[in-house]
Amino acid sequence: MNNNEVDALRCLDSFMGAWNARDVQAFRATFNYPSVRIASGKIRILEGPEAHPDDLFERMVATGWHHSQWLRRNILHSSGDGEEPKVHFDTRFGRYREDGSTIGEYDSIYIVNKQDGHWGVQGRSSFAP
Repeated sequence: MNNNEVDALRCLDSFMGAWNARDVQAFRATFNYPSVRIASGKIRILEGPEAHPDDLFERMVATGWHHSQWLRRNILHSSGDGEEPKVHFDTRFGRYREDGSTIGEYDSIYIVNKQDGHWGVQGRSSFAP
């Protein structure tokens, strides 16, 4: 695994850590903008950090969600050490209730890149609702 791949994995760690901490500001910081999300039959372009609503976590908690975790993060492609490196990941993540029971497990593709010196999620396509 090269340094860019390690850095891209760290970005995904930060993404999940901020998600589970319900920290909107930290979550927003794990992206490079604009960022694209394809899920639930919709394509959403997140133009900037404000595109993530402040009540994002409240809506998830209302579904019974307590935490999530990566179940798989395989590298599909890696661009190497160019000026703006990029890594494509084949992922699977789980959503869980407080008692540890499973809400669902979802396959997804994450695109993580380095933009202006910052590693962030630039795109994701998921089967999660």
